[in-house]
Amino acid sequence: MVMPKLKESTKCCETNPVSKETNCCSVDAIISIDGRGQIVLPKDLREKAAIKAGDKFTVISWKSGGKVCCISLIKADEFADTVKTILGPMIGEIVKQ
Repeated sequence: MVMPKLKESTKCCETNPVSKETNCCSVDAIISIDGRGQIVLPKDLREKAAIKAGDKFTVISWKSGGKVCCISLIKADEFADTVKTILGPMIGEIVKQ
């Protein structure tokens, strides 16, 4: 899936001019990576996100200036549903042809 390119002036977090709310991400924790490359998500974050042992995640990296600047974790089943929603109709049209 190719993500649309954002204009350089587009910001990740912008305030909605009507509601004055910021529809964005939040900093929930600062974590470390151990010598084996593993991280531990704090218990309160796991509870808020309904993450349990055995859950699988899709890891998506975002680049800026040729370097990875952001890493996103999306529950694999939710990501699969999103891909099916986007690609399903297109594949259906291709099959019809």
